Amino acid sequence: MPVASVRRVPGRLLAPEPGWTTTADVVVIGSGIAGLTAALRLRHEVGKVLVVTKDVLAAGSTQWAQGGIAAALGPGDTPHEHEVDTLVAGAGACDRAAVEVLVTEGPDAVRELIALGTNFDHNPDGELSLTREGGHHRDRIAHAGGDATGAEIQRALIAAVEQAPEIEVIQHALAVDLLLAEDGGVAGLTLHVMGEGQRDGVGAVLCRAIVLASGGLGQVFAQTTNPSVSTGDGMAVALRAGAVLRDLEFVQFHPTVMYLGPESRGQQPLISEAVRGEGAFLVDFEGNRFMQGVHELADLAPRDVVAKAIMRRMLETGQPHMWLDARHLGAAFWERRFPTILATCRSHGVDPVTDLIPVAPACHYASGGVRTDLWGRSNVPGLYATGEVACSGVHGANRLASNSLLEGLVFSRRIATVLPGELRPLMPPVADTRTAGLVPGVVRRELQEAMTSLVGVLRTADGLTDAVALLDKLAGVSAEAIDQESWETTNLVTISLALADAAALREETRGSHWREDFPERDDAGFAGHFDVVMSDGASTLSFVPEPATDGAA
Repeated sequence: MPVASVRRVPGRLLAPEPGWTTTADVVVIGSGIAGLTAALRLRHEVGKVLVVTKDVLAAGSTQWAQGGIAAALGPGDTPHEHEVDTLVAGAGACDRAAVEVLVTEGPDAVRELIALGTNFDHNPDGELSLTREGGHHRDRIAHAGGDATGAEIQRALIAAVEQAPEIEVIQHALAVDLLLAEDGGVAGLTLHVMGEGQRDGVGAVLCRAIVLASGGLGQVFAQTTNPSVSTGDGMAVALRAGAVLRDLEFVQFHPTVMYLGPESRGQQPLISEAVRGEGAFLVDFEGNRFMQGVHELADLAPRDVVAKAIMRRMLETGQPHMWLDARHLGAAFWERRFPTILATCRSHGVDPVTDLIPVAPACHYASGGVRTDLWGRSNVPGLYATGEVACSGVHGANRLASNSLLEGLVFSRRIATVLPGELRPLMPPVADTRTAGLVPGVVRRELQEAMTSLVGVLRTADGLTDAVALLDKLAGVSAEAIDQESWETTNLVTISLALADAAALREETRGSHWREDFPERDDAGFAGHFDVVMSDGASTLSFVPEPATDGAA
C-alpha cells in the first residue's frame, strides 16, 4: 500500500510566547455532551478540572442536534439489534468491540442523562417517546422538545456544570498547541483567550491530562451543518503532538440539508432524519419517489445510501437539489413534533405544511479523528479523546443516525473511569523545537471551495490529485499577521491535506467515501484503516489492514 507524505504543514502554530501560566489536574477541551460529561464525572475523582471552550459553553455542535440520541430503551428492542444496525451502516469499517460497548452501555448512560435533568419527550402514557431514523429497524431515538434534543441536553449539562464549584470554565479560548514532556506525553497546552482580563492573549496551562472533546471539522467544506467553531482544531492539535488520526476520509454528508441557493456558504439548516422517520419522503422534480427500490428501508436507508441516491438523481436531471415532501404530516403535527425545523424553514420562505422542502447533501459529521482505544486513550500519554474529535471505531465508514450524542456520552464516562488511576505527575514541558508556521486566514474560502468540489460527496483520482496540489500550495503560504483566523485556517489546511490524501489512496467506495472511478467496495484491498501521523510537519499516511466487519453473529 502506498504511503503519502506532506512536508509543508507547520509543526506547530506560530504564536506569541505565553504571557501567563496556570495549572490544573485535567483540562477538558470542548463543552458539548462529550466534554461536559467528562468534566462532571471527573470532578470528584481528580483535583482541579478546567473546561476550555472556543466560544461560550453552548456554542458547539451538541445544541444543533435535532433528531435525538439512540439507545435500546423501547419494548422489544435490544442492544444486539442496535449493534447490528450500527455495523451495517458502518460498511465493514467498525470496531465490533467498540460498537458492543456503545450499545450495551448506552441505555444506562441515557438514563443517567435523564437523572441529571434532561427532559426528553414522553408519550401520553408517560413512557419515553421514541422515533426511528435512517438505518434503524426499531424506534429507538429519544428526543426532546420535538426536534431540539441537543439544545435540551446542552441546557441540562450546563446547569449541572454551573452548580459544580470544582469545575473552572474558560470561555472564548482557542487551544493553540499541546505542551509535551520529555517522555512525549502531555505536560499542558497553550491557549489564546479573548477578553478574559489578565488572561487575555496567549497563556499556558500546565496539567496532568487532557481530554479532547472539541468536535469536528465541518468548516473544511463550503456548506456544512456544523457551527463556525468546527474548524478541526482538536484533530490538528493532536496530530501535531504525535497522536494518530484514523479514518479521516469517512466524512458523512447529511442527505437532507435545506438548499439555500448556489451562493450559500457556511452553516446550513439541517432537516432532521427524524422527519423522514415520521413519514416524509423524497421526490424529484417530476414528483417521483426515487428511493423506492434503492434500499429495503427506502427513504430511511442509511445516510450514505440516501445521499448518494440524491446526488445521482441531481446529476441525472441536472437539478441543484431534490425535494422532501412532508406536507401530509399536517400543521398540528409539525408544530408539536418539529417546531424548530418548522420555524427555520419558514424563516427561509418555505412552509413545510404546504410546500416541498428543497434539500441537498452537505457535510455533517466526521466519523474519523484521533484514534483511541475502548477507554478513550490516544497513543500520546495523558491525552484522551471523545466525541466527534475521536475515532473510537463505532462509526466505521458511515455513522448510524443519532449514535453521535451516544458516543460522546458513553466514551466520556469510560474516560472518567480510567483516567483518575492513570494521572501522570505534573511534568515540565520541554523546549518546543517543532517548526512554527501559519497559513493566512484569507485562503480559507479557496480551501473550502476546493474541498467541496473535489473532496466532497463525489470523489475521483483526478479531483483528489488537484485538491492535494492546491492544498499543498496553500500550506506554503505564510501569514503576515498572527490571529485566530490564521490559526484556524492552518488547522483546516492540516486536516484537509490528510483527509484528501486518505481519500486518494482508498480506491473503493465504502460508506460515506464515494469514489466515482472505483464504484464498488473492495474488501480484498481496503478492509482496514488509513492512519496519519506527523513529525514536525511531515505527515505519513499508512494502511492498517483489518477484517471487514458487517452485521453481527
